[in-house]
Amino acid sequence: MSLRKLPEVKALDKPKGLQWDAPSDVLSRWANGPMAAEGSGDNVITVFDVIGEDYWSGGGFTAKRTAAALRSIGERDVVVQVNSPGGDLFEGLAIYNLLRAHKGKVTVNVMGYAASAASIIAMAGDEIVMGLGTFMMVHNAWGMVIGNRHDLADAAKLFEGFDSAMTDIYEARTTSSRKDIVKLLNAETWLSPTDAVAAGFADRIDSDLKAMASGAVSDNPVKARRQVEAALAKAGISRSQRQDLLSEIMGAKRDATPDAKRDAGVPDAAIRQLIETFKV
Repeated sequence: MSLRKLPEVKALDKPKGLQWDAPSDVLSRWANGPMAAEGSGDNVITVFDVIGEDYWSGGGFTAKRTAAALRSIGERDVVVQVNSPGGDLFEGLAIYNLLRAHKGKVTVNVMGYAASAASIIAMAGDEIVMGLGTFMMVHNAWGMVIGNRHDLADAAKLFEGFDSAMTDIYEARTTSSRKDIVKLLNAETWLSPTDAVAAGFADRIDSDLKAMASGAVSDNPVKARRQVEAALAKAGISRSQRQDLLSEIMGAKRDATPDAKRDAGVPDAAIRQLIETFKV
């Protein structure tokens, strides 16, 4: 990298039966918040989705997408715009590794939320800039493991390793001590731009970095589906169960049709009604 030497994260073992997810409160805040404006320029990478493949929306931001974008950009400087609730830690670490190894300067602009795995991605920036009203959220590794007591015991040990790997990254990139970082992770901490700069999680604040107004839910069907999914997540329904349930509700098998066709034709009124039902 051009400015900083950051640690590379070696491949981590994925626990058997693990399902990654963004914590429900984070997903809800992100889904109900303003959208980020698309960046312009052929050296801009936009991370405006959950981290990892998202079978329901047909989206999700992956290491594969990052690698393709960086190949197109070449060795030029790159700007990474972030508004994400996080998601798959493995994908987040892989994206971090790709960005930290980029030969040009990496500028990370936080346009809304850089939460969970997205905060790890942000740490790959030579310069991290946060807009007014934005947040960075850090916490211990979060997910659901299905299995017997031996699987759960093994997973607990692996999760300690995940937390340690994340702490290594934060410690190398920020001005905070390891002890203070562990406290932040344990408390699931939301950092405002001022807090983030003070703790070294960001380098400066830029008042020109602004998210778009939220707008009506019906103006953005994908955003409406996100709000429904966030409500289901807060009800304790796992990510895979949410995907199956939403597919059944919308009358589409999520693996049966191409992404664009699956997302097209879903009645906005039905989505709006479902959202209102969860609010009661």
